Amino acid sequence: MATTDLLLPAHALINVRATDKTTLIQDLAARAAAALDLPADRISAALLKRESLGSTGTGGAVAIPHARIPELKKPFGMLIRLQNAIDFDAIDGKPVDIVFLLLLPASSQDGPLSALAGVARKLRDPECVQRLRLAADSGKLYNAWACEGGAVATLTGRRHFGRPADEGGVGPS
Repeated sequence: MATTDLLLPAHALINVRATDKTTLIQDLAARAAAALDLPADRISAALLKRESLGSTGTGGAVAIPHARIPELKKPFGMLIRLQNAIDFDAIDGKPVDIVFLLLLPASSQDGPLSALAGVARKLRDPECVQRLRLAADSGKLYNAWACEGGAVATLTGRRHFGRPADEGGVGPS
């Protein structure tokens, strides 16, 4: 599964305004709820419950708020670049300006965990994060997420050009 499978272009947003973590999570829950046709309060409650276990601010001004939602059949993501960084109780104490909201099915399969690991891996890449910060608009933000040096990133960390190697494309680099 490619990391782009988690994100539609319409769910990559720049210059989102937020004053604090809770307000941001509630706003993102409302946006996700509208896209998924689910109750916003249920999504917000799941995200805030997960956040109460420990901050999803991973350091480097990045956060990956996530939760399991029973009604989901596949992972859902939103990529947000905030207009101004906010305190997110991140592990390094730095304010956050890049947020990837990830909603996962409640199933116990490895797929949802690999989705979270893939997002985290990608957001630990300083070049990727820099491209996200430099994106001039939402379309460019999505493109910055979708491409790594011309290659499509996959959740396993491998890259391929066009088609996977087993379908005649160039294999992992």
